[in-house]
Amino acid sequence: MSETARSRETGDDPGTGLPQRRTGHAFAHPPHRSDGRPPQTPRGARQPDPGGRPGTIPPVPGRPATLLLLLLALLGLALTTWQVLVSGPLLAPDESLSRALVRTVPDAVTERLADLGNIQVAVPVLALAMAYSVRRSRAWAPALTAGLAMALVPALIVPLKEWTARPGPLEPWAAGYYPSGHTATAAVAYLGAALLVRPYARRTWPLPVALALTAATACGLILRGFHWPLDVLASCFLCVPLLLAVRRATGRGPGRESGQPPK
Repeated sequence: MSETARSRETGDDPGTGLPQRRTGHAFAHPPHRSDGRPPQTPRGARQPDPGGRPGTIPPVPGRPATLLLLLLALLGLALTTWQVLVSGPLLAPDESLSRALVRTVPDAVTERLADLGNIQVAVPVLALAMAYSVRRSRAWAPALTAGLAMALVPALIVPLKEWTARPGPLEPWAAGYYPSGHTATAAVAYLGAALLVRPYARRTWPLPVALALTAATACGLILRGFHWPLDVLASCFLCVPLLLAVRRATGRGPGRESGQPPK
């Protein structure tokens, strides 16, 4: 009797028996994916963002490179502007390079290249691309962003020209050559048009063509003696933030947020 009672007592004692398996949230089985692969996060699923779409794990790919490019462009613009204002050491090699290049190509050729940066030539190209983008995407934001970028070109270039008052390579008595307005007009018009058209092109031709037109404009301005090389370089720096804004807007059109190609 005593052994039976003692054995019952021992068997009922929670502290002397074998460890019992407990159930609860801490011991619940982790969730499994339907495709058999292990979960991507410790809790087996990504938390959705405020819009209801699956969240991304930081850092977002591509964003550091964009921020670095923007920072370098702003620093380059600040450096070149400072050198022009104080007649810094960068001006000597800039002027030497200009003297070595000016008139090395016939004026009839370089003037035609420089004319690619005229408003009458470049802006209609951008306007056509804006209309095409609206027609294909049914969205106004990318086109309006490109149009605003073009409108900001004279708003940024003219005050810098008046502030720096740099004379030209062939006209030392004149002022207002820094930075190059024709280069900025060509860059924003042609590259902005390429960014608007690129999502609907079957091949990657828009950006190479736009880069070639912008480079041809810059070379024509330098070879003809309309601008110093540093004037052209500063305009390229100035256009980077504007073009990055256009690129961001074109990446948010219909069919891109959901990852589906536009129809």
